[in-house]
Amino acid sequence: MEFAFTDEQAMIAETVQSFFRENATSERTRTAMAGDGIDRELWSAFCAELGLAGIGIDEELGGAGLGMVEFAIVAEAAGAQVAAIPLLGLATCAGAIAAGGTDEQKAEWLPQLIAGEAIAACEGMPALDWNGGKLSGTIDPVPHGGAADLFVFVTPGQAWLVRADAPGVSVTQHVTMDQTRPLARVVLDNVAAEPLADADAAIKALQTGGWLCLAAEALGGAQEALDRTVAYAQERVQFGRQIGSFQAYKHRLADMMIEIEQARSAVYWAACAVDEGSDEAPLALHAAKSFCADTYFMCAGNMIQLHGGIGFTWEHDAHLFFKRARSIQSMLGAGNFHREEIAKMVLGEAA
Repeated sequence: MEFAFTDEQAMIAETVQSFFRENATSERTRTAMAGDGIDRELWSAFCAELGLAGIGIDEELGGAGLGMVEFAIVAEAAGAQVAAIPLLGLATCAGAIAAGGTDEQKAEWLPQLIAGEAIAACEGMPALDWNGGKLSGTIDPVPHGGAADLFVFVTPGQAWLVRADAPGVSVTQHVTMDQTRPLARVVLDNVAAEPLADADAAIKALQTGGWLCLAAEALGGAQEALDRTVAYAQERVQFGRQIGSFQAYKHRLADMMIEIEQARSAVYWAACAVDEGSDEAPLALHAAKSFCADTYFMCAGNMIQLHGGIGFTWEHDAHLFFKRARSIQSMLGAGNFHREEIAKMVLGEAA
């Protein structure tokens, strides 16, 4: 199989890479980290100026009508700059509402989410109690939970919308390692929740969007970690030579490149499989999430070490990549979970 972007996809890639490189600067990201973890100006520009917030939503629902390949291109570009935006919440929650919400829920929330006027957040599969139209339970951790206007919570066979300002909702912000995507604990005490019309479709869309978003972000971050390390290797001189000329250093860079190319194949295999409705899509998504997360963590760790002393400082951006990589590893299922799911698909009862 030979994969290549279409002219339209290549144009989208060039546009979003330029947008995030110019606007998701280290200074702006660090300012967002000191607040609620969201660069509001960047998010508004992404939604309003680029109009790509609805990239995975059908046109009749107000979206851009494009597919998951295009969404992966956007997420990769955002991840390359560790952009402090709630893209994960958009990918999971907007997708869940579009796939499984009622007509009223779609009409109320999708325009707000696509325009960047509302922020949504979700968590994988929490233990919740649904009794008499009221929802109770503790959901922890919830990415960007402290800034959310809307929550989407799912358990096997059930899915609900919960308004952040509803009576009985309590949100506690955590002090988290990755301050570009802060986590929160959400406690529901007999909260009036709105069930989605098709829970199974909502859950499938939530998982698909979330896993692909994290995998593509990890790919972008890993590639940027390599690119910045290569640039440093060409500038830094020791013993009268560029440090990139030393064999041990070159081997580490080569290892990073090999893993990144495999991660790239995994991301776009998964995106293509989803767009084409392939039976391989579930396996490809699990593979992409687990492999890309581990690749990013490896590359971010090498980035710090290969930058030497400067890479360990707060002033250098290497720690932003490392912390984002670590958070992606554990978010929406750790690597072991995804690899176990792959084993079940491939080996069946033998797994």
